[in-house]
Formats: sequence, C-alpha cells, structure tokens
Amino acid sequence: MNKQQAVDTSSVTTHTETASRGKPGKRRGVAWRSLLVPLLAIVTAFIIGGLVIIFTDESVYEAFRDGIGQGIVQAFSVIGRAYWAFFTGAFGNPVQIAEAIFSGDANQIRRAVYPITETLRISTPYIFAGLAVALGFQGGLFNIGAEGQYFVGGLITVSVGYSITGLPQIIHLPLALLAGMVGGALWGAIPGYLKAKTGAHEVINTIMMNYVAYRLAEFLLDVGGPMARGDGRPVSPEIQPSAFLPQFFPNRVDLRVNAGIFVALVVAWVVWWLLYKTTLGFEIRTVGKNPDAARYAGISVPRIMVITMALSGALAGLSASTDILGVLHFMPNAFYSGYGFDAIALALLGNSHPAGVVLASLLFGAISAGARNMQGIAHVPIDITSILQGLIIVFVAAPEIIRMLYRMREPQESEELALAQG
Repeated sequence: MNKQQAVDTSSVTTHTETASRGKPGKRRGVAWRSLLVPLLAIVTAFIIGGLVIIFTDESVYEAFRDGIGQGIVQAFSVIGRAYWAFFTGAFGNPVQIAEAIFSGDANQIRRAVYPITETLRISTPYIFAGLAVALGFQGGLFNIGAEGQYFVGGLITVSVGYSITGLPQIIHLPLALLAGMVGGALWGAIPGYLKAKTGAHEVINTIMMNYVAYRLAEFLLDVGGPMARGDGRPVSPEIQPSAFLPQFFPNRVDLRVNAGIFVALVVAWVVWWLLYKTTLGFEIRTVGKNPDAARYAGISVPRIMVITMALSGALAGLSASTDILGVLHFMPNAFYSGYGFDAIALALLGNSHPAGVVLASLLFGAISAGARNMQGIAHVPIDITSILQGLIIVFVAAPEIIRMLYRMREPQESEELALAQG
C-alpha cells in the first residue's frame, strides 16, 4: 500500500483542515479560541496565586483587625508588591533598563538586563525537554523518562567534553552536543523497542529507566568512581574550553545566558519541520492518532515507535548538553534538575506543538527567575512558584474548568479536529 493510500485512510483526522483551507477568517478564529484557554488558565492561576499570597501574609490579617478598608488596601498592596517583584525578577525593571541604555554604562546595562538573561538561561533546557515530551505525545507515546535521558545525555556529553583534547571549538562543541543527543537517543530507544516488540508500556519502562540512570550516574561520579574528578568531590572533571557554548557576556560569570538559546530555537523549528513537513513526521502523527489505521495504511508502527522514542530521548539529552556546555562546565553527582518532569507540563501547556512548547518554556523560565526576586524582595515563599505551575497545569489539563468559569462554549468537533492538526 502506497503513501497516497495512507493519506486517504487518515482523511478522517485531516478533512477539517483541508476543508477549512481558503477560509483564513475561520482558521484565525479557531486558532484564537485554541490559545484563549491556555491564556485564561495562566491568568486564573495568577489570580488564585494572589489569593494564596494574601492568605499567607500576616500583615494582611493585622490590617483587617484595624478595619475592613485597611485590610483590603493592604491585601492589594501585598499582591502588587509580590507580582511587581516577580515581574522585575523575570524581565527587569523597564525604567532601569531604559535609564541604563541611555546612560551608555556597560555595567549598568548588564545589571539592568540580568533578569532577562536568567529567564532565557533557565528557559533553554526547558525548551529541549518540553520538545522531547511533546514529540512523544505526537507519536502517541508518554515519555516519562526525559529525566533519565537527561542524565545519560549529560554523562556522554561531559565525557566527550573533558576527555577529548586538542580539537578546535568548531569541531569539539558540535561533537559534544551530538554526544548528548546520542546518549539520550539510546536511552529513549530502549523503552521504545520494548513497547514495539513486547507491548510493554512505555510509562513503566521509562520510569524504571530513570532510576537506572540515577544509579549509573552515582556509580560513575561518586568519589573514586570512573568519571570522578579525583579531588575528593563527586563531580566530573571540567570540560575543555573548546567545548564551551559561547557566552553572551564572557567576562561576567553571573550573566550565564549563552548561545544555547539560539540552538534551542533552531531545534524547535527543526522539530516543527519534521512533524509537519516530512513523511516521517506524518507517519509519527498518524501512529499517534490511530496505530491501527497507520498499520492498515502500510506504516511500520513498531519502527515509528522506536524512532519516536529515540528522537524524544535525543532532545532530552540536548537539554543536559546545554546545561553542561553552557552553564556548569562539569557534571555533579545528583544531577537532578526536574526538567524531565516539568517537561510534561510544558508539552501539555504548549498543546504538544513546538511553538507552544517554546512559549510555555519561556513562561516557566520567567516563573523560576521571578520567584527568586519575589522571595527576596516581597518575602513571598518560593513555594508559591510551585503552586502557580501546578494551577496552570490543572487548568490546562482540565479546560472544562476554564470554560465553566468564563462561560465559554464547548468547541465543535470540527474545531477540535483542526486543532489536532496544529
């Protein structure tokens, strides 16, 4: 059976997209409604987060003892101070940024843009990890193992980074990035193969592979281990400077944003191109929507499962590579980052679309960067960050809550089909 027949058998999932061609107004309306629920989910999460801040602030209770009016004023003051600290911690103070630019003082400019650089730096591995889980979702696979693939990708990256010497950066850096991809891909391909050949569920397999990766890293990096530095610390040797990702501010150790953000954006575009412009991407999405129809159409479902999990693992490995080559320059024991698990939320929030994952990653990067400032200036517990992220995930995963709160109509079946096709 040829590819044309495969296209015919998948028409049930693509007929709406085809029928809506030539109707840009309708497509824009559907696209806007698809973005409205995540946006309202974010706004609602911040509103509830503000209520949590109020209820956990003793000054609000003291103000209410003096009168309802004073209590309300204090409540709004607390929320305003907290979220202003959050905003400036994530994006900087616009007034200070403008003054620094007009002053021409390089040090003042660097101080003013520091929050933005931290947001971008934190967002970079988020993008790779989110793309890893989103690609798995597109293929109908739930990759819970991005954290383990992150570990293995980091181990292979750092070994190439410090053990190979004498190479120019133009060769050593891509080689180290490729090593991280290969490590993550191999670790992801194992549960993919087990799923394809035995039917073993990828969720169980990837969770188990995570723990294997943790223990492997401990063995290799613990004091006296094969990859330990040898100075009594459970860390790897530092990678060669030829493997460093170029820094935007090479003379400032506190400004850690690097070229990894550009690599992440390029990779996001490549994933989009792969999914929506290539035969392989079509096969991945077809298997993800209906494996039986894909099999009937002549697509090798086991092959696509293995390829999907390998590609997903490669992206997770790149997440570790950018952390090591751009920020840490070595790999410590207990390299736990949480990126692999936050990636599930990123994929959900981004609707498993590369562009959505990038935006969701920037949001989570901003939340992480802003939370530190919110804690230091407004004295708001940093755990509020976890509450905000959790609320966003809940509202995105259960859009009926948002539709009920804002009295939005249910999407028509045709709109859901169109959204499934991006």
